[in-house]
Amino acid sequence: MASVQIPLFPLQSVLYPGGVLSLRVFEVRYLDLVQRCHKEKVPFGVVCLRQGSEVRRAPALGETEPPVEVLHDIGTLAHIEVFERPQPGLMLIRCRGGRRFQLQRSEQLKHGLWVGEGLLLDEAAPMPVPDELLPLRDDLQRLYRSLQADVSGQDDALLPIQPPLQWDDSGWLAYRWCDVLPVSPQLKQKFLAVENPLLRLELVDDLLKRLKTGAGPQ
Repeated sequence: MASVQIPLFPLQSVLYPGGVLSLRVFEVRYLDLVQRCHKEKVPFGVVCLRQGSEVRRAPALGETEPPVEVLHDIGTLAHIEVFERPQPGLMLIRCRGGRRFQLQRSEQLKHGLWVGEGLLLDEAAPMPVPDELLPLRDDLQRLYRSLQADVSGQDDALLPIQPPLQWDDSGWLAYRWCDVLPVSPQLKQKFLAVENPLLRLELVDDLLKRLKTGAGPQ
């Protein structure tokens, strides 16, 4: 595993490898980050917040300072695929999730930007979907067709599931389910940290069964 320096973009959401993420960027610290990454054609790192807010704010009544931002240690590289600047002080970007990384250390600089040093994590080789989990593939295909119908005649880039479609790969299938599951960012983060793609898919299957029975996530 290679250690790399990574500019970080903390969010209250999770990006998975192969997933898509659209952002409206307006804070000065992130305008500079995105501008540099776009110009140099390098990714930045998306990390989910353990606590704190995506947007810096002044201290609330009774606070001496705003809540401290605390980051999870597993994140995903975000590669900018679409970059637009509709007006000064605003950037619209769409990113694709690359490799996961594990932060070894992180630091918030004076102007608020986070930077870190992380180990790039290897993804498992493609793994066939076991017969007992094939209903997950079929259900996600039906959901995908339904989403396509919803945006018919519009931009397919709005879909949360984007090509290349790898329906028969357990790892890809698990990540795409994680993209669309209606669960908390903290639970999505737990799925991101799972190393074994088949185990991740099994956990998704268990969660979907609980959601269908009304038991809810645990």
